[in-house]
Amino acid sequence: MAEQMIKLPQGAWFAEQDIEISFPADWQVNRCDSPADSMEQVTEEEIRRAFASPVGCLPLRELAVGKKEVCIIFDDISRGTRVEQLVPFVLEELAAAGIQDQQIRFICALGMHGAHTLDILAKKLGRDIVARFPVFNHNPYENCQHLGQTSRGTPVAVNAEVMKCDLKIGIGCITPHPFNGFGGGGKILFPGVCGVETILGNHILSATALMGAGLNPVDGLGRFEGNIMRQEMEEVCQMAGLDMVVSALVNSRCQTVGLVVGAPIAAHYAGVETARRIYATPFRPGADIVVANANFKACEAYIALLFALKSLKPGGDAVVITHTPLGQIPHYLLGAFGRFIGGKLWSPNRAAMLAGAGRIIVYSPYRYYADEEWFGGYGRVQWAASWAEVRQLLQQGHQAGTVVNVFTDGTIQFYGAEE
Repeated sequence: MAEQMIKLPQGAWFAEQDIEISFPADWQVNRCDSPADSMEQVTEEEIRRAFASPVGCLPLRELAVGKKEVCIIFDDISRGTRVEQLVPFVLEELAAAGIQDQQIRFICALGMHGAHTLDILAKKLGRDIVARFPVFNHNPYENCQHLGQTSRGTPVAVNAEVMKCDLKIGIGCITPHPFNGFGGGGKILFPGVCGVETILGNHILSATALMGAGLNPVDGLGRFEGNIMRQEMEEVCQMAGLDMVVSALVNSRCQTVGLVVGAPIAAHYAGVETARRIYATPFRPGADIVVANANFKACEAYIALLFALKSLKPGGDAVVITHTPLGQIPHYLLGAFGRFIGGKLWSPNRAAMLAGAGRIIVYSPYRYYADEEWFGGYGRVQWAASWAEVRQLLQQGHQAGTVVNVFTDGTIQFYGAEE
């Protein structure tokens, strides 16, 4: 019998390519795709239609008339959103309203992620944009304007440069999110360009609500109704005056397969209706091995690992694939900054979330020892620079009939109905 071969997209932002992984012919291999990967990319005509008929508000060329200062907030390198593809349409709308280049600035919605260099910003926006407009990193520790507090008592502080602008536009993507149900929409502002106390307060509130309901972050993926983080996001966006969002729906190749443009809340709800359908993946529990590809959010590959583990039987083996020279994103809220210290929500017991797995194998040509802390703890991870190395490890202890679940991109999938 022939070997079983699967191609997976890898190398987002850098050496984009398909990699090939293989399994013995007598293993049962389940390819766990989502419908997004069978969709066509949006056309220029479809993008223009979305801008011409936004959800819940006037077209941008009308909203922008008479505005003095404009900020365009965009998501960071931890997301594969092709912002460069969408920016020209935003600028075209602004130009139609008489907005001049000197009225515009771009702000990277880092939240609590590490700041970006010119090269990384250019990957997101394109070289011509960083040469033509000022592009800034968000700093959650300084220069945030206090706006009061939410109805749940979370203090609200937003990037002061954003608040100086009378037209605020966000560009991001709608994908499953552990706390928010689905990211995108107003999340580009909150937590994207909020202060540390705002981000911390909301994350504590969201985590407490999940735990109180007996859920973990994986259970939060796609959980939209009654979601506290989403509700606070909407409240803060109204307080800060976010005017419009441009939200892509994507596939595992970081291609735009859908687009919603409009008022932050209304457009997000419209986009989530599509997201529920295109990111849903059948739940196949009890696998002996799970393979979690991470391409769209390669810098947050631990999301794919946590997602895949839910379908792994106790003691089974987990493989996460992430081919990014950036490693895992510096995270000032959740990350470690030493063996004994970390962000305000970092836990030295994070490995407990992965305790049910046997071996954890990271398939990456970019070995970075410090990243082991994200994947189960120092010394827990086995690194492999090639699939041949992974195969050798997996075939130790697994026989004919081994059940394998392969997730095309576990960073942008959520579980639908059980098969």
